[in-house]
Amino acid sequence: MISFEHVSKRFDDGTLAVDDFSLTIPSRSTTVFVGSSGCGKTTLLRMINRMVDPSEGRIVIDDEVVSAVDPVRLRRRIGYVMQNSGLLPHRTVIDNVATVPMLTGVNKKQARADALTLLDTVGLDRALADRYPSQLSGGQQQRVGVARGLAIDPNILLMDEPFGAVDPLVRAELQRELLRLQRDIAKTIVFVTHDIDEAFLLGDQVVILQKGGHIAQVGTPAEIVANPADDFVAQFIGADRGQRTLHVERVDGRDVVVDESGRPAGVLGAGPGAGDRPGLDIRKDGAST
Repeated sequence: MISFEHVSKRFDDGTLAVDDFSLTIPSRSTTVFVGSSGCGKTTLLRMINRMVDPSEGRIVIDDEVVSAVDPVRLRRRIGYVMQNSGLLPHRTVIDNVATVPMLTGVNKKQARADALTLLDTVGLDRALADRYPSQLSGGQQQRVGVARGLAIDPNILLMDEPFGAVDPLVRAELQRELLRLQRDIAKTIVFVTHDIDEAFLLGDQVVILQKGGHIAQVGTPAEIVANPADDFVAQFIGADRGQRTLHVERVDGRDVVVDESGRPAGVLGAGPGAGDRPGLDIRKDGAST
């Protein structure tokens, strides 16, 4: 469990990025910080592993106050995945994944063997192990970044807009992979995004932020969609424009889900002859994909 207790952050130039932020992040679930640029979401994320230290307040992981832990030791036990993967360009895929375990004392042979297993975990072909980052697609680089974040088997995985630099199709695939991974490994994931649809898809707990790290609303996607806290939240999630309102119409014997404008969003059920291919997925927020 991660607890923010009256945390504030003022940078040297006088910018108040976070003002008196308090929140509990439950274990083994995904909490998403979502908001516009400048709302403090990345600053909050980076305070967890002491890439940024708070000016006031404290952060506690289980019963341990983060500020009392050596930052290097702390970072080596928390996974971190960033937007552009952050891979070391002069190292191969396998050595990128094995880097942090080797720094923590794992011998090279074991670290590389574990790295190959992690490539399997994130859905990458082992044939890519000896390639360099520049030889990979954007989506492949991000998968390597996730594998590297998991390489020390951390209890906590921080993800700072990790899918923001890839095209929409690859992004959707990476989102599905993250959902699968979380079902399999059940980490405490803190995820930052500016995309509310991504937040609703991935988050067990969603935190909608305003400037200064002020919480506009926190809850499950379903709770937020059903009861936006105020006009700001309703506008942010699109409820004020009917974007979260769906209904079902019967068309040619199929249940078609349509939005407020009458545009089809998908169909309910797999349909005849579809085999194991799913039909419309009604997400936890009630919206469709």
